[in-house]
Amino acid sequence: MAAKFADHTLYHLSPRGFWKKFRDAVVVNPEISSGLPIQGVHRYPPPASRPEKYATPATKASDPAQNPYWKRDVRRAYPQLSVVTQSELSTLLIEHHDAKQQVVAAPAAEGQEEKKDVPAPHEPVDLTAAIATVAQASKVFSESKLPPSFPTSYKRWKAELTEDPPHDPHSYFPMLLVK
Repeated sequence: MAAKFADHTLYHLSPRGFWKKFRDAVVVNPEISSGLPIQGVHRYPPPASRPEKYATPATKASDPAQNPYWKRDVRRAYPQLSVVTQSELSTLLIEHHDAKQQVVAAPAAEGQEEKKDVPAPHEPVDLTAAIATVAQASKVFSESKLPPSFPTSYKRWKAELTEDPPHDPHSYFPMLLVK
């Protein structure tokens, strides 16, 4: 039974001239292919055969007038500070506290106009007065409801004496073992 296999000369390049003689003299199996595919057989069109050149499509980023350096310089994108003044903070505290005390109204029936409760603008209050107002209305912490503490993954160590290691009872032995 004859073995069927593809002819390597049909699909791969073969050396010619001096290199063919050199290959025939050096190679162990002269029937093995070179492994270099013929350009026009396997890849059509072959690489680098197209006449047109690739051009990067124009985008908003490629327009220098619309893409200033400071917008794309990420090394200097420092975090921006936000400032809340004491009068703004006191207004926010009072509004937030008032919103908790309001009762949510039932939805209006069909055909009836719905009243919109718009909070009245508060005049600026001193921050200490706003904190006192909020703290008076609801006791935040008590003896039964303590403020949160930092979580620790370990118990606080308390020193406990253990048995002394074996030693001569009449000798001076100042070491104490602590657990």
